[in-house]
Amino acid sequence: MARTSVVIIGAGQAGLAMSRSLSDLDIEHVVLERGSIAQRWRSHGWDSLRLLTPNWMTRLPGFRYDGHDPDGFMGVPELVSFFQRYAVLSGAPIVTDAAVQRVEPWANGFRVQSSRGLWRAQAVVVATGYAEWPLVPAIGRGLSPGILQVVPAAYRNPSQLPSGGVLIVGSSSTGVQLADEIQKTGRQVTLAVGRHTRLPRSYRGRDILWWLDRLGALTEPIGAVRNIRASLNQPSLQLVGRPDHAALDLRALHQHGVRLVGRIRGIDGMRVHLADDLVAKTAAADIKMAETLRRIDSHIEKTGVEAEPREPFEPTWPLAAGAPTDLDLEAAGIATTIWATGYRRSYPWLRLPVLDARGEIIHEGGVTPVPGLYVLGLRFQRRRSSNFIHGVGSDARDLADHVAGLLSVRQPELRERAS
Repeated sequence: MARTSVVIIGAGQAGLAMSRSLSDLDIEHVVLERGSIAQRWRSHGWDSLRLLTPNWMTRLPGFRYDGHDPDGFMGVPELVSFFQRYAVLSGAPIVTDAAVQRVEPWANGFRVQSSRGLWRAQAVVVATGYAEWPLVPAIGRGLSPGILQVVPAAYRNPSQLPSGGVLIVGSSSTGVQLADEIQKTGRQVTLAVGRHTRLPRSYRGRDILWWLDRLGALTEPIGAVRNIRASLNQPSLQLVGRPDHAALDLRALHQHGVRLVGRIRGIDGMRVHLADDLVAKTAAADIKMAETLRRIDSHIEKTGVEAEPREPFEPTWPLAAGAPTDLDLEAAGIATTIWATGYRRSYPWLRLPVLDARGEIIHEGGVTPVPGLYVLGLRFQRRRSSNFIHGVGSDARDLADHVAGLLSVRQPELRERAS
């Protein structure tokens, strides 16, 4: 049995940021990764996937993007290379191909069983991330066996899909990217639109995330959020990163020929029942986007920051008028359904009383009710940007300080017991 002060589970952005933060405090640790560095990015991304954040935002503790295209958007191979360089420069003690099988209490700490051996540690950080396993709604069980069902983690490019139309469920970043890519191959795409957060790619001459960063919206602490539950349930951004920096929203998809329908409320074989809510969902997204743009306009007026003239606002809700409430998949020629409906977390190896009724880890800012057990990389963990690459570093530093305080108490206890 190997001994260390801290075991970090996962070598993605959260695990690597935590490792660097612990190293900066001279805290001994090991990082266990079930595959290779950034395994989830390697295995869960389609061929054309790019980050939705500009390269200048790609930063971790002590390291940031240093390439020639700061305003561009990394593809997955470039991002994996970024993480690999970071791991080497940070001297991260990573054990690859070490799938964690069990984490349980042991003496004054924890015992971590993996496929590469057994570790004993005083603290454990679960850094397996927010987007772990694709979420397929229970209504998917009602779909006819004749329809191929695909999740984004298994999708690579349109050529792997059978001929015929495609129904994509979910209209956040993933859904709109796949809809656009597949529609361009000549297949008719139908997009089932639920709640979404609409944003332009750029506004008044700058990337929208430059403005949100300047407003402090991305680093806003959870204590400043009026309704944290509503914010946690807020749909992810309908935003994509493309080499041409073009926006991709429902208006653009409609212009490209994508058929827009409402949220799916039931499936009976080849018949899909749709909610009559497309106007309401698109109008809500329009209103939220207009509010954000007004904040930016106000900031420009108050600070005098250089900006281009205000652009006319084009709502999407008029496109939703007359959307059907029923869809016959056979008549529509649809052969494939893609569930772009988000992700869930699963911790079957965590043998500690820290999971709620939904199977999520109970925590406050990453600190769980079990002393010494931490979680990192979840959405809205400490800040709005907690699950973004550029945001996880601040949370990692905070948790590293907490770990240091824990170890300063536990290590004297262990020495006393040993004597």
